[in-house]
Amino acid sequence: MNANPDDLLVLLAVSRSAKFTTAAQTLGLNHTTVSRRIAALEKSLGGRVLSRASGGWELTELGAEAVRVAEQVESAVRTLEQPGHTPDPITGVVRMTATDGFSAYIAAPAVARLRRHHPGLSVEIITVTRRALQQRSGLDIEVVVGEPQVHRAEAAQLGEYMLGMYASRDYLAEYGTPATVEELTAHSLVYFVDSMLQVDDLDAPRRLVPAMRDGLSSTNVFVHVEATRAGAGIGFLPCFAADLHPDLVRLLPEEFAEMLPYWMVLRPDSMRRPAVAALVQALREQTAAHRDALLGRGGTPSTAP
Repeated sequence: MNANPDDLLVLLAVSRSAKFTTAAQTLGLNHTTVSRRIAALEKSLGGRVLSRASGGWELTELGAEAVRVAEQVESAVRTLEQPGHTPDPITGVVRMTATDGFSAYIAAPAVARLRRHHPGLSVEIITVTRRALQQRSGLDIEVVVGEPQVHRAEAAQLGEYMLGMYASRDYLAEYGTPATVEELTAHSLVYFVDSMLQVDDLDAPRRLVPAMRDGLSSTNVFVHVEATRAGAGIGFLPCFAADLHPDLVRLLPEEFAEMLPYWMVLRPDSMRRPAVAALVQALREQTAAHRDALLGRGGTPSTAP
C-alpha cells in the first residue's frame, strides 16, 4: 500500500468519529486540512476510502483495509514514543450508545474500572433509547433494549432487567395505595413520551393498563425516577434504579414484572480493535456482576407504608 503514513493516521481519526470536524479537533488540525489529507490518500490508493452515511462518514472496503494499516502505524509510533516500554494496545477512543439507565449503572463503572488499568483509553457514551441503527458509522458499540434486527453487524444478548410500578411513600400516604390493576387507573403514569417511544418492548404500562392516563412523560429514565419520588404519579421504572431509593415502594409486583433484554450490537470490524474488545468484555462482566440488581433482587424489597 503506497500511502503517506500521516494521511493514514488522519483516516484512522475520521473512522473513529465519523466526522471530519471531530477528527480535526483530535489531531489539532482544521477541517480543510483533514479533507485535503483524505483526498490525497484516496489519490495515492486509487479509490474512495470513505462514503457518506447517516450521521457521518463510513469506511469503504478500501478504507477498512487502509485503517488496518493505520492502526499498525499508530502502534509503531507509540512504541517509538515509549522506548523500553511495551505499548498498551488498549488505548484510543471508543464510542458507544446505550440507554440512560444502562449507561449510568453498568457502562460508567465498567469504563472507570477499565481505565484504572488502561489510562490511554477514552470512552464516549451517547445516551439514547432507540432501535439499533442499520448504519452505525462512527459507533463501535450499541446497547439496545430488545432483540435487534440488523444487517452487517454482530449482535449478542448482554443480560436482562426488570421494570415495575413504583410510587413514593408520601404519594401513597396522600392518595392511597392501589391494591389492584383497576385501581391504578385512578392514578397518573410517569413514563416515556408515548409518541416518541421507538422501542416496542417498552410499551408495557400502556399495554397492561391502557386506561391509566399520562401524568408526566419524559425521554429520560432519571426524570421518571425523580418525578416519581417527587409525587408526580406512579412510575414504571427499572428496578435497579428505583430500588436504590428507600422512599420508593414497588406496587403490585405479581402483575407488573416486565423482563426486558439488553442486546449489544457491534460493527463486524470493531472487535479487531483491542480497546473495543476490552470494553465489550468489561460490559459483559459488569452486567453479570449486577444481575440480581438488574432483575429486581438487589436489595430488601420495599413494602407499602
